[in-house]
Amino acid sequence: MTEFRKSFEEENAIFLPILEKIDTYRGKKRLIIAIDGGSASGKTTLSKSLEKIYDATVLHMDDFFLTPDMRTKKRLSEVGGNVSWERFEGEVLLPLTQEKEISYRAFDCKTEKFKETTVIAPQKIVIIEGAYSMHMALAGYYDFSVFLNINKNEQKKRILNRNPSLASRFFEAWIPMEDNYFEKTNIKNRCDLVINI
Repeated sequence: MTEFRKSFEEENAIFLPILEKIDTYRGKKRLIIAIDGGSASGKTTLSKSLEKIYDATVLHMDDFFLTPDMRTKKRLSEVGGNVSWERFEGEVLLPLTQEKEISYRAFDCKTEKFKETTVIAPQKIVIIEGAYSMHMALAGYYDFSVFLNINKNEQKKRILNRNPSLASRFFEAWIPMEDNYFEKTNIKNRCDLVINI
């Protein structure tokens, strides 16, 4: 056991079921994991730790939010409609299941432009983190899934601390869309593990 893993386990006992689950898949050719959950629930931080422990490939749903031309009233009214799940499926999940390299362009929400193309030869363990990773069209691709269920008071505190200038957008737009997606897709019951934050 590495020092990092030992330290992580000591400081983050609530995540031990995730590590135990990953450890049981050691013999598989490739393991694809989804980590979904609300804003500020710790998805990215957890994924970075798992990346270090398992030498995993981590991909972010935030790189697949809708481009401005796709943000129609109809599309945004769809459950989970504010992410380009079609592009994520075509550029990431299909190549993964075909044992191919992944080639995609991350969409930068700040600049409203695509970044340069990223090409990745994925590791044996691939972690997809972000809200909407368990979108109904994508869920069948994963070997197992985790939902980080954050308490609303803790979520508010974290967002105000982390993103004060964007807090109103989180509270008025993004979190209501996430909550609608979680409720309508029954995500807590569909995920293999639910971790309460």
